[in-house]
Amino acid sequence: MAGISRRDRFELPEPMRRFFEGDWDVSSFRVEEYRDGATMVVRAELPSIDPEKDLDVTVSEGMLRIRGERRETEEHKSRDGYRTEFKYGSFTRDIPLPAGATQDDVSASYRDGVLEVRVPLQESGSSGRKVPVNRV
Repeated sequence: MAGISRRDRFELPEPMRRFFEGDWDVSSFRVEEYRDGATMVVRAELPSIDPEKDLDVTVSEGMLRIRGERRETEEHKSRDGYRTEFKYGSFTRDIPLPAGATQDDVSASYRDGVLEVRVPLQESGSSGRKVPVNRV
């Protein structure tokens, strides 16, 4: 196999690489999606985030993108010493929107570590158009 190095053949997929390197809990986050009447609701678990500084939510071309940065510090003080652990890093998640989703009037709110995005859905007047079949 000319031109393929040993490293190229054994490259791990991105999620597996992040898992083994230890930053898997920073890069990803859990979401739930459901429909509430004529609205798609996406809820994302994002604790320890300042939504005004560290969060960017966009809707474009049928995709909802949640992008942000986490900056979290844990301090441990004891009589034997002091330890600080920093967890930080950026994250992005793209969520495909269903047919009929509109970019107008999308709203987002953040409360108690949960981001909620509400995307209005346009109801189509009919379930489709019947296509006549001609005999030739």
